[in-house]
Amino acid sequence: MTVVRELEDESAREIVKLFVDAGLIYITSLISPYRKDHDSCRAMLLDTNFIKARLLEDVFMNMPLELCKARDSKSCLKLARAGKIKGFTSIDNPYEPPQNCEVQIQQKDGDCPTPGVMAREVVSYSEEKGYLQHHL
Repeated sequence: MTVVRELEDESAREIVKLFVDAGLIYITSLISPYRKDHDSCRAMLLDTNFIKARLLEDVFMNMPLELCKARDSKSCLKLARAGKIKGFTSIDNPYEPPQNCEVQIQQKDGDCPTPGVMAREVVSYSEEKGYLQHHL
């Protein structure tokens, strides 16, 4: 599973780099359980003109495992705990949270924000940073 995940992350990084090189804003959702993988993605993108465009931002969806279990419609967490899925992040494979994320979305007063509220947080941050300015 780790080798597959590393290949998937590497492929995703290369795709992101193509979009960035084309001057586009690209949003991707990856589970990067190891800081080394996360850091290598940042390093690769720093080698391009990515920083000139000031678009490299991390959004950390910091949700408790209990919430993930409650939303697990395919019972993947249950299967992983039963040993039927190996290498599952946060069950038998570690998760190292990012240390320097720009946006962290988490529960507030025990309530999970709705998808719309979470999206507005990211959009608001992007607007504040000037990433969504119209260029005519």
